[in-house]
Amino acid sequence: MSLLVVIDPAARSTDGEAVRIARDVLGAGAAAKICVPDTAAEAERALARRGSKLPVIVGDDTALVRTARALHRAGELADCALAVIPVGSRRSTTLAGGLGVPQDTVAAARAVLDGEAVAHGLLLDEDGGLVLGSLAIPAMPTTPAAAERGAAGAAGAGGAGTWWARPLRGCGALLRPVAARRLTGAGTGPVRVPGPGGPPPRLRVEADGVELTGSGPAAEVRLALDGAAEVVVHDGDGRAPRRGEARKVVRVTAGADFRYRADALMAGPVRGREWAVRASGWQLTLPRDR
Repeated sequence: MSLLVVIDPAARSTDGEAVRIARDVLGAGAAAKICVPDTAAEAERALARRGSKLPVIVGDDTALVRTARALHRAGELADCALAVIPVGSRRSTTLAGGLGVPQDTVAAARAVLDGEAVAHGLLLDEDGGLVLGSLAIPAMPTTPAAAERGAAGAAGAGGAGTWWARPLRGCGALLRPVAARRLTGAGTGPVRVPGPGGPPPRLRVEADGVELTGSGPAAEVRLALDGAAEVVVHDGDGRAPRRGEARKVVRVTAGADFRYRADALMAGPVRGREWAVRASGWQLTLPRDR
């Protein structure tokens, strides 16, 4: 086995010991080329030149998502298995953990060496943006500074700005597609409607062309294990949510511009967005005994 190990610079500063352990375990079990990129260009050049090497991300969910987006832009995501060794706080590695990646560094590294590629679903918007694990609509930063950070992150997702921008904190999770039913908590608690600029716009939510009647200001979407998108719309007034299912497309429109959070990055403002459901859009290396 031959690996391209891409180390998120933030992982080194967050937990240098975990990074060292990951390198040692991988190096002992496979031929590993180590890449520590400082820029988007460096990371994407390394990925483009990897040949048959398995790309392994050492970092948090943001690093995983950005790598997946880079591979998607290159037209290689669907045919390229990815692996990740989570390094960061529990909050910043929720996506990887929910997808089945061990949170322990040694266990995650061993899964890279001994595991298998497992297909996962994703959402793909009309501009080529990807969602692997969580989508929030609307997601509004609570401060102007947070808005600026979110805008920088969204720019990075499109190939400009700071590629290694950290996830925006302080946004409310209102529409959440999750890549497996293992990810719990969505749709079971009270819905938060954030934002200092008044109430968010009411959303019109459609699942495979069927409107969820009385669409409200908050919604959730889950990518189920069979690849369907489970759509839930909340009024925010305590009434029972309305539910639907999409196997092809989820469409959200509003009467005013809104921002949304795609995984760890902010995007928008947009007046509407459409996500195609891809049941097996990418592959992640997981333990065989999961």
